[in-house]
Amino acid sequence: MGVHVEVMDLVAQMKAAEQAFVLATVVRTVSVTAAKAGAKAIIRPDGTIVAGWIGGGCAKGAVLKAARDALADGEPRMVSVQPENLLTELGVRPGESKDGVRFASNMCPSKGTMDIFVEPVLPHPSLVILGASPVALSLAAQARQLGYHVTLAAPVSDIIAAPDAHVIVDGFEPRFLIDARRFVVVSTQGKGDELALRHALAIDAAYHAFVGSRRKMAALRDRLIAAGLEAAAIDRVKAPAGLDLGAITPEEIAMSILAEITVERRRGRRAANPVARS
Repeated sequence: MGVHVEVMDLVAQMKAAEQAFVLATVVRTVSVTAAKAGAKAIIRPDGTIVAGWIGGGCAKGAVLKAARDALADGEPRMVSVQPENLLTELGVRPGESKDGVRFASNMCPSKGTMDIFVEPVLPHPSLVILGASPVALSLAAQARQLGYHVTLAAPVSDIIAAPDAHVIVDGFEPRFLIDARRFVVVSTQGKGDELALRHALAIDAAYHAFVGSRRKMAALRDRLIAAGLEAAAIDRVKAPAGLDLGAITPEEIAMSILAEITVERRRGRRAANPVARS
């Protein structure tokens, strides 16, 4: 019981620190196995087991592979480690999946069966907003309600109302970014557009967008290229930001941007999870 408490304490700490990891839990055992039902382990993305224990090499390889896959797509998995004769009876081979369960062969002398639930725990997606325009402030507030970790970077002199953000940075150079999938939006409304775009393009992100017209972005593109930035990187910036919903107010524009980010964030996930469409 004490080991379980220590594992769950570390789970809480790693969640608070916005760290990615997998929580593996033994949910069923049959015959002789090293670990018993209820055993837990925390696995980092590099495959290191930092706390807990779910058995030796008989199950470790299959669980680590499932952990890597779970962190990659964000989906939990059930792994069943069984002796080969039982896999044959089930009509599956090691590495195959059936009815949502991935099967692996137990080559250990014990010949026991272990079912392990592999649950990825990922940091909140990161939304980095450069600028303090009304759209930027509305975007920060709406994004927090949707579970994003929000960083807002803008000169303090530009901020006319307290942003609803986890981190507020003075200037356009964001700091304290969490290690998560990032989405970057520049919403400066004419106050430091070029400088903000420079810093935005330096951030590794799945999505970059600029709140402004195509004509304005084209003019900024020429200046950024003249300053030495790569055209290919600039051309990945979506301008104007957001889906074309006919948005007019800052709140509506912010909503259209979050809708576009949601499309990017969920890309490839809905096909893999048909339940999400029901």
